[in-house]
Amino acid sequence: MRTLLQRVSSASVSFGNQTVSSIQHGLLILLGIEEADTTDDIDWLCGKITRLRIFDDEDGKMNHSIQDTQGEVIVVSQFTLHASTKKGNRPSFLKAAPPAISEPLYDAFCIALEKELGRKIGRGVFGADMQVSLVNDGPVTIWIDSRDRE
Repeated sequence: MRTLLQRVSSASVSFGNQTVSSIQHGLLILLGIEEADTTDDIDWLCGKITRLRIFDDEDGKMNHSIQDTQGEVIVVSQFTLHASTKKGNRPSFLKAAPPAISEPLYDAFCIALEKELGRKIGRGVFGADMQVSLVNDGPVTIWIDSRDRE
């Protein structure tokens, strides 16, 4: 399971002409799921994300977590995080889990993250062609892969 976290001052997700989620200060999380992912990956990632100190304290140092700041969160499923560009110029997405596997894991991830945070989060529309807008704060962008637990 891969995530790309972006600390944002605002973010929104639209589908068609309708905004389905929008936040102010917080995190936009892009989530990529592969077939080998399990609830263990979800538990580890949700814990890591909620405790990751990437928000500034009063001295401008990254000492606060999303939990500390009571920031908002949007999670968007993004299979392209598992793109392989080894061969040729067209990415392969063979490692990305098919919707029958990834959609239930996406839902489980969102539910687990809400439980960790103790509040609701915003979501994208699974499998849809969405428009994602954000104002990256910092910019702070962090890649986390549950297969490479650093």
